[in-house]
Amino acid sequence: MNLKLSIITVNFNNAEGLKKTVDSVTAQTWKDFEYIIIDGSSTDGSTEVIKANKNIIDRWVSEPDEGVYQAMNKGISMANGEYLLFLNSGDHFYKDDVLEKFHKELKEQDLIYFNLNVVEGKKDFIKEYPEKLSFA
Repeated sequence: MNLKLSIITVNFNNAEGLKKTVDSVTAQTWKDFEYIIIDGSSTDGSTEVIKANKNIIDRWVSEPDEGVYQAMNKGISMANGEYLLFLNSGDHFYKDDVLEKFHKELKEQDLIYFNLNVVEGKKDFIKEYPEKLSFA
């Protein structure tokens, strides 16, 4: 299967968080993805973070928007992937092989969801979301 994954990061005035997110994407051991950043016309140095990492970022835009959902929709319209992964500014992968494991387990699925673990500091677990999904 020829998988194409689009990773979309939405950012607004969070240069520090954006750098953390871009570093996490860059560190992934599996690299067969496109990376898109949608920035809401930040004034805090976020565009400098983007420009400094243009080797990993396939497409980006920095322009005003009407909020996170419009920004996410911009990312969707720019994406070419069969699968979309939203990893917003300040978020990061827990380990460097998350995408590699994802790719190995993928078997023509229509929907894949990841849970969210909230941690404090280095790795102090606080809470997991969602607690349980029910498709009944």
